Amino acid sequence: MGEFDLIERYFKRPARQADVGIGDDCAIWTPRAGHQLAISTDMLVEGRHFLSTVDPARLGHKSLAVNLSDLSACGATPKVFLLSLAMPRVDEAWLAGFSRGLFALADAHGCELIGGDTTQGPLNISITVMGEVPVAQAILRSGAKAGDELYVSGTLGDARLALEAFRGQISLPQAVWEAARLRMETPTPRVALGQALRGVSTAMADISDGLLGDLGHILQASQVGATIDWPASQGLLAAAASWSCPEALAMTCVLTGGDDYELVFTAPASARSAVQDAATTSGTAVTRIGQITAERQLTVQDAQGRAIPHSLRSFDHFS
Repeated sequence: MGEFDLIERYFKRPARQADVGIGDDCAIWTPRAGHQLAISTDMLVEGRHFLSTVDPARLGHKSLAVNLSDLSACGATPKVFLLSLAMPRVDEAWLAGFSRGLFALADAHGCELIGGDTTQGPLNISITVMGEVPVAQAILRSGAKAGDELYVSGTLGDARLALEAFRGQISLPQAVWEAARLRMETPTPRVALGQALRGVSTAMADISDGLLGDLGHILQASQVGATIDWPASQGLLAAAASWSCPEALAMTCVLTGGDDYELVFTAPASARSAVQDAATTSGTAVTRIGQITAERQLTVQDAQGRAIPHSLRSFDHFS
């Protein structure tokens, strides 16, 4: 099977939102009047971002999910995406599974594949996603203010827990292992929550490299600090309670684990009911985990307000 046969069989679909889709040198898409473009790109490399044993349908899902998560962090609505795929050889069974998982998530969010590239090489998946957000309503990292409250969506640490099990560092009960692996391989982008938080949240980021690191981006952009209460709450740690692992490992997974693809965001204390309304509307649990401070440092504190010493660092590809 040649390159263009591969595209035709597994990835080409009739254009629905794009003015011109797959089949020309460029795709053409016109966003709605009164909206700005929101654009993000992510690359997944075998052995670095995913294991060779991962189910191809799950990999197709995750490849798009990590990009949709970036759009959700700005409150944007996904519209179209580009796919660049390098693979060692044409494997039709793999392509069928990958494209099935990819399009299942794309269809769930009304996001259309409009072009890309394929080539031979080590397995590498790169997606660029484009969406739209009403003018001046994008939620950026730079709007947090001292006194704002700090929230996260969902639960954190499950993906890191699965990775530790894959590495043979821990042994998990079967039910916990299966749930953690599902969270690692098929994350849920919080698109609806991001949209519901427009006009409510003052700053937001998606948690791809760990809570401490991605919250750190907000703090740097906003020139503020934060305190995180540990244990943050039963809501955040509900999953961790079933892990049957030492608290030190639980703290590592929750605070710096990465691959969560949840949202960390800030909102004024006066907006608590609006935050809860956004959570209810989007069907996504949120947990208040701390507060933004004027003092420019990030502190994890216990129930008595004492700082907890730690040397935890979030993921960095080049460290």
